[in-house]
This record gives sequence, C-alpha cells and structure tokens, in this order.
Amino acid sequence: MDLTESYKRAFPRRIIDRYGLCEVRDAAAVVKSTNPAEFEEIVEVLSDFTLTEHDIVTPGGGKSPVAVRLDETFRAHGWREGRYDRKIVSTLRRMPYRKAGERNAVEERTEVFSEGYKVDNVKGKIALDVEWNAKDGNLDRDLGAYRALYEVGIITAGVIVTRHYGEIHELARRLGRGRAFGTTTTTNIEKLEPRLTRGDSGGCPVLAVAITSRCLR
Repeated sequence: MDLTESYKRAFPRRIIDRYGLCEVRDAAAVVKSTNPAEFEEIVEVLSDFTLTEHDIVTPGGGKSPVAVRLDETFRAHGWREGRYDRKIVSTLRRMPYRKAGERNAVEERTEVFSEGYKVDNVKGKIALDVEWNAKDGNLDRDLGAYRALYEVGIITAGVIVTRHYGEIHELARRLGRGRAFGTTTTTNIEKLEPRLTRGDSGGCPVLAVAITSRCLR
C-alpha cells in the first residue's frame, strides 16, 4: 500500500517542522474533514507538547512520562480510553416437519462474546494511541484494533503518536545516554511505516506522528 501525503495540506507548518509524519489512505485529510473538532485538538496538543532532557536522560520503568503527559492532555480535551467488545448473536430457526407431527418452529440461539483491545484515546470517530517507547508488538495490536473498529463503522481513522527512532537515539547519545532508546524492538515510526505499507490496518486510514529531537525544549 502506498503512503499518502495529505498531512502536508492538513497540518500547519509548526507541526510539520517539529514532527515526523506518514500516513495511508489520506488519513490526515480524513480526520480533518470528518472530525474537524478532534483534528484541531490533535493540532493543539502537538503544538503545546515539548520534549525535555528529563524525558531522555531518566531511565524508564512503567509508562513513560511522555506517554503520561500526552494522554493526560488528551483527557483534558475530553478524549477517553476505550475498548471495543463484540457480541455476536446467532439464531437458527428450525422449521416444523408436518409429516412428523411438528407444528411450530424451534429457535436455537447462540451468543459469542469477544473482548476487544483497549485504545488509549477515543473521541468522535477517531482512535488515538500513544506509543512512545513500548514493545513494538503494541503496533500490531493498535492496527488490528483500528481495522476492526473501522470495518464496523465505529471510527473513520486511527492515529498513532510515537517517536523517531534515529533522532531520539542520537539525542540520547548527545545527552550522555548512548544506549538509551537504542533497542530496535520498541515502538517507533520506522517500525510502524512498513506495517502501514503492507496493509496491516486494512481499509482504515492511519496517521503516524513521530516525536523528534526538534520537539526538545
């Protein structure tokens, strides 16, 4: 699947200058046209966000301060964590066989419940996850969730905020933590892009936003 570049028209220059961006199916344009209020909130959160030296030089453990700050900022705008669960109810109606003396149809009902994945932030018809420095398997989970939500018409697009592996690793080296952010099996836009181009999100438009060294305060 080819990458698109509608983000160049959708986002203001201050976002394009500070973040790495990629998308499939014109995701930025889809978000902006179908959910304009949510798009403006995404722009506002990204505009106000700054990366600090503390975010880079402090060893991790649990959810990172970057992810916590971004999630809390989205919460302040009314975004909420969400989970899509699916229940399929099937009814088999067995018609009567008159020669056997049967007069009434018999119904057999079956219910199958499937617990879905959690999404960090949901508002309007947009799902948004923050994947700063988690295991890269989270990207598969996120894209799978977006695909399922899109196919049943619950969302029109998905957004993943992550980091630029090369720039953040080099920034850590410059700040004296040469080995920090060097693991290649963690979430970053370099890991996300091939998943997008091979079509892991199905028909769902997905926008990837990568935090770069240009976000440093």
